[in-house]
Amino acid sequence: MCDRKAVIKNADMSEEIQQASAECATQVLEQYNIKKDITSHIKKEFDKKYNPTWHCILGRNFGSYVTHETKHVIYFYQGQVAILLFKAG
Repeated sequence: MCDRKAVIKNADMSEEIQQASAECATQVLEQYNIKKDITSHIKKEFDKKYNPTWHCILGRNFGSYVTHETKHVIYFYQGQVAILLFKAG
């Protein structure tokens, strides 16, 4: 799964942060198998690097409607796993 390139479906953030999102997801998906651990690691990494409060949702089949800060949301696929990462609060 981690050999595949991230496919960005929707993004409202800088190219730099988009790239960081994909790289972080690739690394974390290689380290962890449990969804809770994956999302927790991504959230903590982004809270530290880009200031709180980030939220991360991961799965194969989910819907969402979230309120986020302008220029701080991305929805992408890493292999068959969808990741929604956004800053709010």
